[in-house]
Amino acid sequence: MKKVMVAMSGGVDSTVTAYLLKKEGFEVEGVYMKIHTREELHKRYMSNVKKVAEYLGIKVHILDKTEEFMERVYNPFIRGYIEGLTPNPCAICNRYMKFGALVDFAQSQGADFFATGHYVKTDGKFLYEAKDKSKDQSYFLFNIKKEVLPKLLFPLGDMYKEDVKKIARDIEPLREIAEQKESSEICFVENTYIDILREHTKVDMPGVVVDKEGNVIGEHKGYMHYTIGKRKGFTVYGAHEPHYVLKIIPEENKIVVGKREDLDVREVELKDLNMFEEKKEFEATIKVRYRMNKVPCKAVIKNSHAKVYLKEPVFGVASGQAGVFYEGEKVLGGGWIV
Repeated sequence: MKKVMVAMSGGVDSTVTAYLLKKEGFEVEGVYMKIHTREELHKRYMSNVKKVAEYLGIKVHILDKTEEFMERVYNPFIRGYIEGLTPNPCAICNRYMKFGALVDFAQSQGADFFATGHYVKTDGKFLYEAKDKSKDQSYFLFNIKKEVLPKLLFPLGDMYKEDVKKIARDIEPLREIAEQKESSEICFVENTYIDILREHTKVDMPGVVVDKEGNVIGEHKGYMHYTIGKRKGFTVYGAHEPHYVLKIIPEENKIVVGKREDLDVREVELKDLNMFEEKKEFEATIKVRYRMNKVPCKAVIKNSHAKVYLKEPVFGVASGQAGVFYEGEKVLGGGWIV
């Protein structure tokens, strides 16, 4: 019997993942990873995990990886905003924590496979978009090491979210988990990222708004309040039409604003590439934000950097976010927007 370690969060997706794998005949063990300091959440989720484990008759491990998470994910998130970037902590966490530390732990326990409740597919060589496109998480997984792909199982990749919830609703001890509210996208952010930043640095620092030529045309409440493409929360003197954030200049506490069309980008540069297949020059599609349609592009790769030429303009490209290449539903890899 093959052994699989399931990352269990206390939510419906990982719960149903463990249930399906047990039903398929795997020897299943669960692991819950503590990675942030919101203790009230841990208490609730660990209670769920223990309830599921009891129902399925499986062993559950509790791993405290808070220190590593702070170093790998949380602190770079804070630094990113201070540097005027728009960080993507989930993609970093997936590489180092969920598909790094947890995979290592699974192997140390003699597991043949590691499974999660992500909506994505794999054939052991590549990742592919999930059947449920509205829940597909392939964008956030572009950064995991290709060496771990053969060890991964994603039972929800061919399922719709509603069907996953139905499975849990039909099992009395799991019904409550199926009905609970979905967790927020960034696990350590309770309300807004600004609340997190306020704990570590000065955020509310009034500064000036400038146009593309550098002329002062308004004022803002502190550059960290803004991301590329934002059009609210700052003042432009005498403005009769919307203005959008084009650029953030952290060292001067300035934001540059302009019109909607000023945000259209046709070239993107990516650094620190993570490719599942070595390529030098290729045609593909790309996503530079999670919630966007893929755009056709041509990419030229040199020394872990990519120059990406977009075949149609993309609105509001932000440094610090991920650019992910696709070939149909297949994820080729990606990198970080410079």
